[in-house]
Amino acid sequence: MSAPAIDTVLGAAQGRMMSAGPARPTGAAGAGLRQNAEEFESVFLNTMLQQMFAGLEEGGSWGDSQGSDAWRGMLVETYADTIAKSGGIGIADTIQRELLALQETNGQ
Repeated sequence: MSAPAIDTVLGAAQGRMMSAGPARPTGAAGAGLRQNAEEFESVFLNTMLQQMFAGLEEGGSWGDSQGSDAWRGMLVETYADTIAKSGGIGIADTIQRELLALQETNGQ
């Protein structure tokens, strides 16, 4: 028995994601799940953006003073929060959908 081709598996997964649509919060519990999912996405984006900016030379927008690292960290955190709250990159939708599915499974 051979394994299916990776293109077949990825295509099927993408089809399931597209048909599921974005997760929608329902009630107070759903809103809390959405907030937690967005916070997780913000932390992920913060980590990703910190790594992206780590390779930049000193100076530029942040200058090269002692406080430049703190300002860069705060700016990257704000970028991550803003991206996550304005729709993000899709991680929050997936996490919320999975959390709702886990709640439904555990509630039965």
